[in-house]
Amino acid sequence: MKSEVVRRTIGLVLLGFLISLGFFKPVHNYLVIPHHMTIFSHQASALSSLPSHTHLSIKDPKVVSVSGSAGHTVSAQHTGTTAMTVSSGHIPIKKVDVRVLPDIRLVPGGESIGIKLNSVGVLVVGYHLVDTEQGEKSPGETAGVKVGDIITKINDKNIEKMADVKNAITDAGDKPLKLVVLRDDNVKKKLTLQPLKDKNDQHYRIGLYIRDSAAGIGTMTFYEPKSGKYGALGHVISDIDTKEPIHVYNGEIVRSTVSAIDKGKDGHPGEKIASFPANEKPIGNVNKNTPFGIFGKLNHGLSNGIMKKGLPIALEDEVKEGPAKILTVVDGKKVQAFDVTVLNSVKQDIPATKGLVIKVTDPELLNKTGGIVQGMSGSPIIQNGKIIGAVTHVFVNDPTSGYGCHIEWMLKEAGIDIYKDQAKKKEAS
Repeated sequence: MKSEVVRRTIGLVLLGFLISLGFFKPVHNYLVIPHHMTIFSHQASALSSLPSHTHLSIKDPKVVSVSGSAGHTVSAQHTGTTAMTVSSGHIPIKKVDVRVLPDIRLVPGGESIGIKLNSVGVLVVGYHLVDTEQGEKSPGETAGVKVGDIITKINDKNIEKMADVKNAITDAGDKPLKLVVLRDDNVKKKLTLQPLKDKNDQHYRIGLYIRDSAAGIGTMTFYEPKSGKYGALGHVISDIDTKEPIHVYNGEIVRSTVSAIDKGKDGHPGEKIASFPANEKPIGNVNKNTPFGIFGKLNHGLSNGIMKKGLPIALEDEVKEGPAKILTVVDGKKVQAFDVTVLNSVKQDIPATKGLVIKVTDPELLNKTGGIVQGMSGSPIIQNGKIIGAVTHVFVNDPTSGYGCHIEWMLKEAGIDIYKDQAKKKEAS
């Protein structure tokens, strides 16, 4: 019994010792060293928390080099991958895979934009009853058409706008319509709909409310000068009635003017009051509407008036809790920089929204808007001279705070592949 007690006591002491090691600063500094490190060419990353006696050795010095007074700054030399060994004295502590990516520069946005979208087919947003001789009925509902369905074909003819539906009904008369609809993640359904004659005007009806376009406002996040590709908004555009994402056929963006602010407060998210003329000249197209915003190409370059040159980007492991700025418009078309604080940056190995939590600290912005308001979505977030992401959502119960998404995921949706050179080398090897 005594030996068993001694063994357990020693085991608990050793366990406590091992756990306590993690709280010692030198040990903690080694534990937080990442297994993977990504930097862009012509940039450097400092491992400032390492003890002075730590040594870094690089397998391929053509990819990265080590510099600095303590030798803990890793500088990119050439795109590629290599291994780095972290040693304490002559004892290897950790191996780190280092990847150097081609340098990329994005021109930050902040401009207020108007967004006009044309959907794929026509969107069903509700039912209505047709007043027939036999009573009120909705042929669309009877046929199994659901709110949120997208009608893409009628009688084997492509449907692009509401006028196409009207023409199809007129051509069919009292004959059944063969519909092809998209439902739930683009699953195609074939339905047969029998139009009914309205006893009042003697016209055939299908008993559906439909829509083929949508409009709104948001904020430009960035554009890439070489390709003209841009990203904006930071979140998906959904139909106001169905709450479903709009499947974009085409669209365009224009400059918009902020005329007023509905100030946000607890329980009431505010909004920018902005407008754009119907005949405003487009500044770019829209070809994608995704969980990370809208994307397309600009017709020409844009300048927000305060940051004309391209800025590097920061991947999610570079983002730090602390001061940052957002660029946005709160009056007219003037882009301004406002102070915010990054409260949290979530490590994300796969694309996901809500990767950042930010809080507005700028007195001028708080006085003007109360914090984050609708229409501010897409405002670029800049930290230490790098674009780290975009504002996406406001906290309903605390308008001074909200979410943002990491810039890396927006770049991917825009078709700007920062890893493409690495993939090509991997395929060739």
